[in-house]
Amino acid sequence: MHIDLSHVIVDGMVTYPGLPVPIVADHLSREAAEEIYGPGITFQIGVVTICTNTGTYLDVPFHRFADGHDLTALDLARVAGVDAVRIDCRGQRIIDLTDVDASSLTGRAVLIWTDHSTHWGTPNYFESHPALSATAAEKLVAAGVACVGIDSLNIDATEGTGERPVHTTLLGDQIPIIEHLTNLATVTDEGFTFTAVPPKIEGAGTFTVRAFATF
Repeated sequence: MHIDLSHVIVDGMVTYPGLPVPIVADHLSREAAEEIYGPGITFQIGVVTICTNTGTYLDVPFHRFADGHDLTALDLARVAGVDAVRIDCRGQRIIDLTDVDASSLTGRAVLIWTDHSTHWGTPNYFESHPALSATAAEKLVAAGVACVGIDSLNIDATEGTGERPVHTTLLGDQIPIIEHLTNLATVTDEGFTFTAVPPKIEGAGTFTVRAFATF
């Protein structure tokens, strides 16, 4: 069984304030196709103009570091069919993972469940979002996790500072980050695998993914 953990991408939606919104349109409409192929013979070819940080997306080191690897060098073993754990962090604004046994996280996809995704599509999604602390990021690196995902606006706290210690620490250790997950309430704490694979784009440090859990 598969459970989708990705947001739907629609024309004009806002993922992060200030970033370009996606444009989803026809390159070839069905009406135009009939003029080419004949009556009743229709095809649709779409065109999508999209910021790499749209919907549910994955970060690799190039997103943060000029000499970090881009999407073409992403290790699929970190993001495809990876044994996963969901950590319930609901009600926490800054998440330290103090009570989490780091030894249980080695080699696993760690999904931080904040339930902030319930605000997706509303102004509340962009305000007072939960995030990891620098200490939590260091703990995840020490544990040797495969990747880290969160169902929030950003894995770092963003209000009042431009510093991004969680991105710096995780991406500096080659650990991919997946932001804007959703539906984490529908998975269990353990007993599933996680997949979130982006296209293989040279020169890109982030891109939209179809993230899902498999039971």
